[in-house]
Amino acid sequence: MITFELGLDELAATSFACSALLETGMSLRMWTHPGRYAEQVPLFNRMRPAFERLDTELLTALVGSWHWIPDFLTPRPRTPWPDFRRELAVLRATPPEQIWPELERTFVEIDGAVPARLARGRRDPGGLLTEIADELEAYWETCLAPEWWPRARSVLEADIVYRARMLVERGAGALFTDLSNRLSWDGRRLTIAWPATVNPVAVPRYDVPPSGLGLLLAPTCFAHGALSQIDPASPPWILYPARGLATMAERVVPPSAGPALERLLGVPRARVLLMLGEPVSTTELARQLGITAGAVSQHLKVLSDAGLTSRARHGRSVLYARSPLGDSLAGMSQTGARRSHRGDAGDAAKGNRC
Repeated sequence: MITFELGLDELAATSFACSALLETGMSLRMWTHPGRYAEQVPLFNRMRPAFERLDTELLTALVGSWHWIPDFLTPRPRTPWPDFRRELAVLRATPPEQIWPELERTFVEIDGAVPARLARGRRDPGGLLTEIADELEAYWETCLAPEWWPRARSVLEADIVYRARMLVERGAGALFTDLSNRLSWDGRRLTIAWPATVNPVAVPRYDVPPSGLGLLLAPTCFAHGALSQIDPASPPWILYPARGLATMAERVVPPSAGPALERLLGVPRARVLLMLGEPVSTTELARQLGITAGAVSQHLKVLSDAGLTSRARHGRSVLYARSPLGDSLAGMSQTGARRSHRGDAGDAAKGNRC
């Protein structure tokens, strides 16, 4: 397990960030452990022809049998939303003498040896680093950036808005509990437990002292629990599974609004309101509902004028969610819809008895 000593300074400086480079490295798990992130399988299946034109031997060698990847692939973000190429420049600037020790720390303790494809670079770690960075850049440009990243970015942005609101309204303890069941917080130490599949005897315990740089929290689309770098000398940052990953699936079925809400708002606006349970951008909402972004904007304006929605900004994106009034209206509608369905079922049962 990994234990972080968090003083008041660290807690006060807790912040969030998304990282395209992090997602690029973590997404390699989709190719080495297929099916582990089921909602994303259709998208990655479409990417497969492009992926197979790359150096797949090198890319898949970067993932260990326990899904670990070398820490130098995921440098700690320096801004809330760093540009992919700026992050890649940080990766390229990794000191060559850091490469081989990190490869050993990632693979030797669990797999027994560094993969042969990576071991070739032991005598020239700088050359290996260049190969890896070049191939990650090609993977990003041909596979992830065109279609996958716009969807993922919307999910990650929405998660950060939700978590930031929770931190403000309910405090750090509630936030940590909600992030992952692997996290435990005793008021001074934040501990990440190893997954149940990991033999604790086979891996060491890491104790990370206060850094003075604050705790950084980063959502990811490729984790089932909280993770962190395994280098105790690194400033504290924790990766955790993003909310709303079901929307990464190919089809998102809008919830049933119920006849009362549909009569009140009209069918399209009722559907939009019910889709705003999590913060979402206009573009992503249009994709999920299968309508134009212009139509979504018109519906959102009407809902906003009625006090049923609120807006939050993350970077250049504006995300929309239901207001407390909108939540109440949506909740009553769904309760009414369930009652209506039960009534229909009851009538049908009576008819059968007759």
